[in-house]
Amino acid sequence: MRKQHISKEEVEHVAWLAHIELTEEEKTLFTEQFNRILDFFRKIDEVNTDNVPPTHHVLDLVNVFREDEVGETLPNDSVLINAPKKEGRFFKSPRIV
Repeated sequence: MRKQHISKEEVEHVAWLAHIELTEEEKTLFTEQFNRILDFFRKIDEVNTDNVPPTHHVLDLVNVFREDEVGETLPNDSVLINAPKKEGRFFKSPRIV
């Protein structure tokens, strides 16, 4: 049997924090699953990455922007037609403090 790194008590604590009720079977199942996940991370930690440059982004893209272009705007009447509240040519929203 492999060394257990997440205890059933820790699973119970996380469930309590998340306001989730778990059966004893679920606690056992999740404890096993969490420990398998941690085992996978331990395997990944063993990989030699000394010659691998750090990767901050998957794609080598830097500041991909487009120029602003002035275009036609929608008429005020068609924009405001479905507005629940409006005042003049503006949307009206509740005050947010």
